Amino acid sequence: MTHHGFAIEHFDVIDSTNTYLLDKARSGASGGLVAVADHQTAGRGRLDRRWEAPAGAALLMSVLLREALDHDELHLATAAVALSAAAAAEQACGLAPGLKWPNDLVIDDLKVAGVLAELDLSNPAAPAVVVGIGINLTWPGPPGVGGTCLLDATGVAVARDEILERLLEQLEGRVALLASESGRATLLAELERQMVTVGRQVRVVLADREFEGRAIGLSPEGHLRVESGDGVIDVQAGDVVHLRPA
Repeated sequence: MTHHGFAIEHFDVIDSTNTYLLDKARSGASGGLVAVADHQTAGRGRLDRRWEAPAGAALLMSVLLREALDHDELHLATAAVALSAAAAAEQACGLAPGLKWPNDLVIDDLKVAGVLAELDLSNPAAPAVVVGIGINLTWPGPPGVGGTCLLDATGVAVARDEILERLLEQLEGRVALLASESGRATLLAELERQMVTVGRQVRVVLADREFEGRAIGLSPEGHLRVESGDGVIDVQAGDVVHLRPA
């Protein structure tokens, strides 16, 4: 099925929509292919974390993009999907989740969705990026992980197909922005506006250390700029905890 310029494939059960599209990319599939699943048996998030939800309780989807992006612009593909998801949720529920650096959507600091982008360079002449997203619709996630769902946060029960329709409608325009320098600048500016991490006191957890400071913005490469006692640090990868006021 083709919708808003995307070719959609539906699965009752799949190991991972990201894995499926990465395999399709290696086989030469065109950009714009979308995989949607009722249930994933091996869904994953950042840092090889598992992402699981009961069947039908979340929108689980990935999209294959073949936009001509430099390596330091690939975060904009993730941003296009995350921003589209936030806009789709606002249309459906009346409340837009904020974006928490680097790849979560949150409502009142509770995670409602996660995004994972993976790069395929098997054909250097036509690199592909697969961006997956899981949006909690009726299930907030397991206890203790600080999650929520659109139903709990807004009181609105949104059907998966409705949120998918709205997300793809939003994504069509944002993918078009990736094609030009001015469009990419527009997307980066929207990302920074919607990034609720900016302006917050945060704790940054890296592989070898952690520190606290104030998130002051994003670099053009999508790194989080944190002002700490050691000056301004550009965080390329790591976990960020929003600190509530004392």
